[in-house]
Amino acid sequence: MAKYLLLKHYRGAPEAVNGVPMDRWTPQEVEDHIRYMNDFAAKLEGTGEFVDGQALAPEGTFVRYDGEGRPPVTDGPFAETKDLIAGWMVIDVDTYERALALAGELSAAPGAGGGPIHEWLELRPFLSEAPTVTE
Repeated sequence: MAKYLLLKHYRGAPEAVNGVPMDRWTPQEVEDHIRYMNDFAAKLEGTGEFVDGQALAPEGTFVRYDGEGRPPVTDGPFAETKDLIAGWMVIDVDTYERALALAGELSAAPGAGGGPIHEWLELRPFLSEAPTVTE
């Protein structure tokens, strides 16, 4: 089994077919989208392929180490909007092809008008071992 991270982006991926931003959806469209996401996760729980998933708010803070007891916090500058992550799901599957199939299915979550979003998802494998350093 191999773990993969499925990343949903607010902006920056190639344009979705049904790319109306969620803040312009009706309450029913938002509810239908969330239900689809929950049903998808439940299906993967049943097959043992679901590890975890969360939706993220667009707000955030950068923090770094700056000496003992002094973590500086800033409200910017932030990464480009293409780097904003709307949510994520971790899956544990037998093959890369299965990960691709599940990402494609997740991309069909409904959006504005009830039709599939056809959004682009970023599929990233977990690092299985430390990279080799050569000189």
